[in-house]
Amino acid sequence: MNIFITGGSRGIGRVIVLKLVKEGNGCAFTYSGNKAGADETIKQAREINPSVPVRSYQLDVKNPDQVEKVIEEAIKDFVNIDGVVNNAAVVRNNAAALMSNEEWNEVIATNLTGPFYVCRTFLMHFISNRFGRIINISSLAQTGCSGQVNYAASKAGLIGLTKTLAKEYGSKGITANVVTVGYVQTDMTKDNMAETLHKFWLRHCPVKKITDAEDIAELVWFLCTKRTEFINGEVINVSGGLTYAP
Repeated sequence: MNIFITGGSRGIGRVIVLKLVKEGNGCAFTYSGNKAGADETIKQAREINPSVPVRSYQLDVKNPDQVEKVIEEAIKDFVNIDGVVNNAAVVRNNAAALMSNEEWNEVIATNLTGPFYVCRTFLMHFISNRFGRIINISSLAQTGCSGQVNYAASKAGLIGLTKTLAKEYGSKGITANVVTVGYVQTDMTKDNMAETLHKFWLRHCPVKKITDAEDIAELVWFLCTKRTEFINGEVINVSGGLTYAP
């Protein structure tokens, strides 16, 4: 199988790429501006499994023309793409009353509109194959999170997007699911999560720990396989049993 992943140059996206490669899958992944990070992902992937193809593509998911061009190129390079993982996301935190138009628009465009563009572009390819796997990465912020009204709205929107795709295209061999991520130690959480949230998580999470990106990658890999044809339209939490954000 060949899988297309957005945002594979670091963090959860990189770990997903490495897991898929380890399991024998070809990976086409995107990056926004971190070319060095993308090259490092390719380097690590080839060390893990040099027998499968791995390629990176620069992409601004907010741009529908770029999305179509890059996906067309990836399908040509890999001959076939079997699944897509919408992982790329940004945060621009602020209180709702103080949030600028730019902070709102950038997050919604990247985290919600971008995944829609990607899914829309792949759908005809999946329909023609009578097979496709769509996995959208959300967050516990999807039920609301203080200081992240834009991020929370984008992640909640992914649920509506995914469930609609599941209803419209399940009969055509295409499944769509959401993986909801709790507090995962990544560059983004390190730079944008307060120490108080770190302490909140350790105090309230039933398993009393912060997870690794590998736990997310394991589930994403499983959802990409042909064994999951009856898992469709689901929102699966990888959060240690904590189901809300403060």
